Parts: sequence; structure tokens; C-alpha cells
Amino acid sequence: MTRVGVAVDVPEPWCEFLTRRRAEAGDPQAEYVPAHLTLLGPTDVPLASLPAVERHLAEVAAAHRPYLLHLRGTGTFRPITQVVFVVVAAGISECELLAAAIGRAPELRRESRFPYHPHVTVAQDVAPEALDQVYEDLADFSALFKVEKFTLFSHSGEARWQPRREFRLGG
Repeated sequence: MTRVGVAVDVPEPWCEFLTRRRAEAGDPQAEYVPAHLTLLGPTDVPLASLPAVERHLAEVAAAHRPYLLHLRGTGTFRPITQVVFVVVAAGISECELLAAAIGRAPELRRESRFPYHPHVTVAQDVAPEALDQVYEDLADFSALFKVEKFTLFSHSGEARWQPRREFRLGG
């Protein structure tokens, strides 16, 4: 088995800024997970299934067009989970459609505790004061960029998630 995930990378200069802000909040995941928008959360798949997964992701990418993603302001999942995130202000439906299509592969079907909600996590499971501070500090955050690809990542259980393959939208 190997653990995979699929995400849209937040480009520079925003990736470094948001990842650094997550680290400053005391979130240990900042060291392992750069700023991103998840399309498929951590999912265990048999190694032998990776070629089929990659074929499926290539088909999904070819069937979806590039789109604009606007990140603006902050939101939170509290009190359900201790998470503060940057809000997706535009590009929500495109993210939802991609996530649904990706999850249709039998190897990638997984149980989820919550419905899919596109966002960029900036603090998770840290002190309430740290969550409040990040929420306030990034309230005026804004980034607008074109999403032209998504990335399949793999994780061995140590260090950072490693990019395995990029998939360009629209083929």
C-alpha cells in the first residue's frame, strides 16, 4: 500500500507566505504540507493500482478546463474541527467537480467524515488563541491565479508529501 493525495498547489508568492503563517501559528503540519487546495485527501491504495489511478487522473484532467481560483479572506470549521482556512471566493464549483470526478475511481473511493469544501488550511489543531490570530491576520488575504494543473502526491509516512505526477487540465 501507498498513501496518495491530489491537490492544487498554491503558487508563489502565496504558497511560501501561507505555509510560513501556518508554521507561525504552531501547526506542525506546516513542515510537511505546503499550502495547497485538496482535491483528494490522504488515501491508501495498493502499489499495483497506481498505474490505473494515474490513467484515471489523466482522463479527469483532460475533461476539465483551466479556471481562475480566487482565495479571499478567512473561514473556520470551528466548533466541528479546529481549523482556520483561506476561503475559496471563486472557483468553488470547478474544485467540486474535479474532486467528484477524481473520487469516482474505485481505487480512490474513501469514506469522508465531512462533505467536500474547497479551502486552503492555514491552521489546524493549535491553541484557540493561535486560531483566532490567524483568522484575524489573514482576513484581508487575497490571491487570484489560474489553475492549469493538479498534482498526485505520495507519502511514505515521513517528511513532506512528494509530488508524483502533474496532470494538466484540458489535456
